[in-house]
Amino acid sequence: MNTTTSDAQDLADMARLCAGHESALNGLMERHAGRLSAYLVRVLQDEAEASDLAQESFVRVYLHRDRFKPAARFSTWIYAIATNLARDRLRRISRHPHVSMESPQPDAAGLNQVLAIDEPNPHESLVFAERAAAVRNAVAELPEDLRVPLILSEYEDQSNAEIAAVLDCSAKAVEMRLYRARQQLRTKLGPLLQSAPAPEQSNLRNTNR
Repeated sequence: MNTTTSDAQDLADMARLCAGHESALNGLMERHAGRLSAYLVRVLQDEAEASDLAQESFVRVYLHRDRFKPAARFSTWIYAIATNLARDRLRRISRHPHVSMESPQPDAAGLNQVLAIDEPNPHESLVFAERAAAVRNAVAELPEDLRVPLILSEYEDQSNAEIAAVLDCSAKAVEMRLYRARQQLRTKLGPLLQSAPAPEQSNLRNTNR
């Protein structure tokens, strides 16, 4: 399904939801719940927390359906809701550091996204998994204000303008945060990149993207 078709269906379902057809929420969840949950796992590094917040995000959609502006994209609105919920959860966790967060499995797709590395052959799978774990950990260690826009850009493939709408800031601010995030990743992943074959080193995403 292309983006235009999905956006049109989102708008139709939101119109139905606002008109009292509660079943319209099912269509919104079918199109967005999977990616939203994956996004929250990357932000929170905890699958159970991510699942809870994904569900809570759709509860907020239902409760505040009258606040949705048809001129906006539904995907931007629900990512903004989910991001705010995640920020609140991270702040609460930071105030209670004894609460452990269950780390998800190494994200092989994440390594492809951040370093743009081709899928490994079977003989490379172990090295690939180790590098994927290193990238995942490096992303998780970024400050929240850098980690969230990086995830939205690299994993959710959102433009700077879309990220700005989610985070309620300017596109220029997003650009600067992405630059800083990628610079910090290069510093953290320096040994990894130096040990990688030449094609992998050359495929690191441009920091000025």
